[in-house]
Amino acid sequence: MEHRVAMISGASGGIGACIAKTLTAQGWGLSLGARDPAPLQRRFPKALVVPQDATRSDEAAWVADTRTRFGRIDALICSAGQMIPEDIVDISDETLDLMWDINVKSPRRLVHAAWPDLVEAKTGRVVLLVSLSGKRVRSAASSSYAVTKHAALAMNHGIRQKGWKDGIRSTAICPGRVNTSMARAIADTPPGQMTQPENIAKLAKLAIDMPNEASMAEIMVNCDLEDQY
Repeated sequence: MEHRVAMISGASGGIGACIAKTLTAQGWGLSLGARDPAPLQRRFPKALVVPQDATRSDEAAWVADTRTRFGRIDALICSAGQMIPEDIVDISDETLDLMWDINVKSPRRLVHAAWPDLVEAKTGRVVLLVSLSGKRVRSAASSSYAVTKHAALAMNHGIRQKGWKDGIRSTAICPGRVNTSMARAIADTPPGQMTQPENIAKLAKLAIDMPNEASMAEIMVNCDLEDQY
């Protein structure tokens, strides 16, 4: 289990950057995807950092570069996400398609491209940063986002079903408000009262470190009191 390699999308900031920092400290090899790779490369000089745009179909090339650099892929952590607060009735096709591309189609393409490597690892791990919007619809304004996140949660379970016999385990981490630029732009909760991204990073590490016999399908975490979460 030494020298394991993880690919992390959306690694330039927020949750993705915190996960990268956590795994670096644990000796993981990292392949990081970001729209602006230069600052990330300075922050993680030993990592493979590639330009990655979740609205384009470039995941296969990223996986190929990772395989060439490290010779293996043990974990995928899909942290890139987009939240546009529009209700499901009035949202335009173009806006919904943008969230669908980033929140669902891009991570699916990444999993597809890296699947042979995850099978070969025998303990392949997938972590999808889904959101509690994948479990419930809290407002009209969040409903379009929730549609994509419900799909991402279903994708998580589909990955578990397909990969189980090959030792692949997928975990959906479903946080509420997290102190990131995306949440701060739409929430009125003070940043200090939100879940901190460093704590989500701890959950991601837990998910990829658990053995095949103790896999977690979903992890819910919140800073608010809700009836179920």
